[in-house]
Amino acid sequence: MSVENVRKFFLERELEDPVFDLPDSGATVDLAAKVIGVEPEFIAKTLAFKVKERNVIIVARGDAKVDNKKFKQYFSTKAKMLKFDEVEDTIGHPVGGVCPFGVKDNVEIFLDESIRNFEYIYPAAGSKTTALKITPQKVEELTKALWIDVCTY
Repeated sequence: MSVENVRKFFLERELEDPVFDLPDSGATVDLAAKVIGVEPEFIAKTLAFKVKERNVIIVARGDAKVDNKKFKQYFSTKAKMLKFDEVEDTIGHPVGGVCPFGVKDNVEIFLDESIRNFEYIYPAAGSKTTALKITPQKVEELTKALWIDVCTY
């Protein structure tokens, strides 16, 4: 159902369906980079957090790590990722398929500065075996995401 929600997200905006199937699992940054044929930094990993009572996802470059100090400065609390078994119910996509498209209404979307200058990024598309190619600016435009700086790489 999750992949269908991603496709529906684009079709409802009268855009072409950008989702493509992977010949193997892209559940991790390294697997996705290998199967797509790009360097790991171009894989857009989407991290899911519980920030007090808010559900938050942050899209960052594949080789980035959340900087706890920067995260706390921005969100005024420690970084606390959602537990594996909470992700799908909370965000709308399973672990390995989380992306900023077709998420539940109560999910806030942020884009880390680490992806801003890339020509294209490759986020998952609702499952471990689907992805899409998109510009960071198009992600911002489509999702109304806010840019933040909470990662290092």
